[in-house]
Parts: sequence; structure tokens; C-alpha cells
Amino acid sequence: MKFIVSSSYLLKQLQILGGVINNTNTLPILDNFLFDLKQDELTVSASDLETTMSAKLKVESDSEGKIAVPAKLLLDTLKTFPEQPLTFVAEDNNTIELSSNHGKYALAYADGEEFPNPVELEDPSSTVLEGDILATAISKTIFASGNDDLRPVMSGVFFQFTTEGLTFVATDAHKLVKYQREDVTASQASDFIMPKKPLNLLKGILAGSESEVLIEYNDSNAKFTFNDTQLVCRLIDGKYPNYEAVIPKENPNKLTIERNQFLSSVRRVSIFSNKTTHQVRLKIAGAELNISAEDVDYSNKAEERLTCSYQGDDMQIGFNARFLTEMLNNLTSDEVQLEMSLPNRAGILTPVDGLDPGEKITMLVMPVMLNN
Repeated sequence: MKFIVSSSYLLKQLQILGGVINNTNTLPILDNFLFDLKQDELTVSASDLETTMSAKLKVESDSEGKIAVPAKLLLDTLKTFPEQPLTFVAEDNNTIELSSNHGKYALAYADGEEFPNPVELEDPSSTVLEGDILATAISKTIFASGNDDLRPVMSGVFFQFTTEGLTFVATDAHKLVKYQREDVTASQASDFIMPKKPLNLLKGILAGSESEVLIEYNDSNAKFTFNDTQLVCRLIDGKYPNYEAVIPKENPNKLTIERNQFLSSVRRVSIFSNKTTHQVRLKIAGAELNISAEDVDYSNKAEERLTCSYQGDDMQIGFNARFLTEMLNNLTSDEVQLEMSLPNRAGILTPVDGLDPGEKITMLVMPVMLNN
């Protein structure tokens, strides 16, 4: 088995695939990349059993073979090379020899047959959407998903596909984000819960990409195919909570304010808040929003006044500043609207502008009890 490939091209592909490999693996074979060579096409795969990702690379070769190469050793070596052609030759003594312009390097390889095979999806449903839309949907929602091992369904992002549009939801019970696209539809209605790790990988690769992504899914696995790359992952098992039930429908009190101004104000004031609750108080009367925080234990307090446009009754409501800043940070609009009903009911944050046609974002943040 022998092939020639550009060093920077190989490194770029392997760095993407390397994101799949865990630092500690139960099976030693998973510390490797699988190289599967068929003439001038090299398929490189990486897996952690839950997620398997592979990419097809164009190389110069007329041979075939399948070996598992140590991932960390290969990546560390490739990072040091300037752009140049590299020649890989698999020797009989279980080493693969890598030749550059300046030297030769030998890596021990394992038998490629030991590498786990990716899952084949039987009878999947499918949807096609643009890479950038998928990356946006992931980045707009993934920050709101939970980290609680006891509630695994909340640690992922809920994909809900219908013939009317696509909806992506993430929540950790304190905050919730619902991202909708009405300009993309699926052939039939279905839903599944995607784990965080493959989503973060997809988000990194697909941001700004115009390539089409084919998503195929059944009850247990999902497969994403784009360009010459394929990612197969196991889905999170379980039923997603009924998120529509927690979004309050009647919200008569509506506050509209400049996003950056609101964000920097909450950030500044929250420095003075209690370090365990991170509580900030919003007091709204007329066209004035008063943001305050206090840490009684240390006698620290802060207060800021902002002008806003507000329709509704005067009210006071408390929020966790960390959740509020995360959400405001994740929006790109110039102005945001915060809709509220009562101080003990969730507030709904939506962007006023800056959305594509067919795009909708709803963010929900639970209030914290104010100790008057």
C-alpha cells in the first residue's frame, strides 16, 4: 500500500476528523485513524463508537489497503511540516513509512479490520438543507442544552422535522431556545434528539458552507453527508419534554430595547450580584428600565437606568444574569423584545430584526424569586 498526498491538505482533513477521538478510549484501536485506500481515493475514518466520521481524500496511488494509524502521533508530525508532498508506504513489518523532502518517519500501525464498522441505517427518512443553515441552527440552540447526566434527553438538541418546516430546540429547564426555519421542509414528520459532540463537530465544519447536507435518520442513528464527508452518530434515547407547554402564550407586557446596550448593562451590573444566584432585578416603569443587583453579604450593589419602549403594567422581575447574557450574546439583532406576563412566569426574548426570511428564534428564560 503506497500513496502520495499534500501535507497541508491531509492535515486539514485529519484535524477535522480528530475532533471525534476521545482523550481516553476503552478500546485502544479507537486511538487510530482508519486509512482505507482504493486506488486514488483514500477514506480516512475516526470513531468513538457513538460517533463515526469519515472523509474521502484524493491521493496519488494505484494500490489498495486498510490500516489503522496512531492519530496523535500522525497529527503532531503533520503540524510541523511546511506544504509539501508526503509519501506513505506500508511495510510488511507493521510500520508505515512516511517520507518528506527532508526525512523519513516510521509509525507502527494496527490491522484495519479491527476498526469498528460504522452503523448502516436501515430504511431511513431524509431531509436536505444548506450547511450554513444547519450550522446556524446548531449554534443558536446548543448553548441552551443541559449537562445533567440524570436527564440525558436535555443534554442534546431536539430536531423536529415536518412538511411545514424545521424546528430545533434545546433546554436545561432554566432556559430554552426554539429555532425555526419555515423556508426548509422535510418529506415527512419525524423527530430525534442529537447529542452535543457530533453537533459541535458539524457546527465547526459547516459554518458559512453553502454545500447541501443530506440528513438521514431512523429511531437510533442519524447520518449527515456533505461534500466528501460523512458523520454517523447514535441518537439520544428517550422522549423530549413537551416544550410548547412551558412557553407562556399570553404576555401583555412587552419591552423593546437596543440589544448591545441591554447586554453591556446586564454584564456590568451582574458583577455586583450575589455569586451563587447571579440575580439581577429588572424594574420597568413607563419608558425607563432600571437594572440592579446586590450582594448583601459583601455590601456590593449596582444600578443602571436605560430608556426603552414598553407597553404594559409597571413590574419588577428577577433573572439569572448568566442566562440573560448568554442569550443576548447569541442573538445578532440590533433590537430585542422581552415579553413578560407575571414576575413568576418565564420571560420570552426574541430578536426584532436581523433574521432571514423564514427564520424565527424564540428564547425563554425562567425568572428567579426576588427577595424584597
